[in-house]
Amino acid sequence: MAILEARHLRKTYRLSKTNTVEALRGVDVTIQPGEMVAIMGPSGSGKSTLMHLLGLLHQPDANHGPPPELAFGGRGMIDLADKDRTRIRATEMGFVFQAFNLVPTLTAVENVALAAEYAGTGRAKAHAAALASLGLVGLAHRADHRPAELSGGEQQRVAVARALVNRPRLVIGDEPTGNLDSSRSAEILGLLRNLNAAEGHTFLIVTHDAEVGAACDRIIAMRDGRVVSDGRGPSPAA
Repeated sequence: MAILEARHLRKTYRLSKTNTVEALRGVDVTIQPGEMVAIMGPSGSGKSTLMHLLGLLHQPDANHGPPPELAFGGRGMIDLADKDRTRIRATEMGFVFQAFNLVPTLTAVENVALAAEYAGTGRAKAHAAALASLGLVGLAHRADHRPAELSGGEQQRVAVARALVNRPRLVIGDEPTGNLDSSRSAEILGLLRNLNAAEGHTFLIVTHDAEVGAACDRIIAMRDGRVVSDGRGPSPAA
């Protein structure tokens, strides 16, 4: 069973009474468990809008076409109440953003534990889960350091640990290497690939970076609000 399956996703943004932008024009996407998939395309192609819909952050439009469909783990998402969508995001999805979005006054372990507590885990168990998640990304020894005491690559590793702390079914990355230099970018990319291979985590990554796309199992290429190709990417060793 696909972990994520979408059909007929449309989204139009009204900028003014006379000006609208069709961000998505009927998109179909299927993600299988254990895949590492990149969504790529030029600015304005609709890839970020697609990420927002697949990540249950926004709702697709229901007018001017076939009814949209979106299933996560075999469950329909379109008609869910906001509180249910929020719960699923917190407990079954993880998010990694271009900006690390760490709380500057909290240590690495506290930042990671915060996501577990938000999902309903008690404080002691959340702390233990956060330490384990930091261990997965090789940062257990930096658990008590605040973001300002960490390099950019280390901060993004903390963000990855935070995304993984609740053992989500799907991790969505929004330009996760975008704020890093080439060396740190390769480090984070290698980490994601290793987590995918060793732990079986499913990753869906929005990116402009061709190297990120090349490391993924599949590239969904977008242009003008539509999927223009969907196929396997080059081998990571290519």
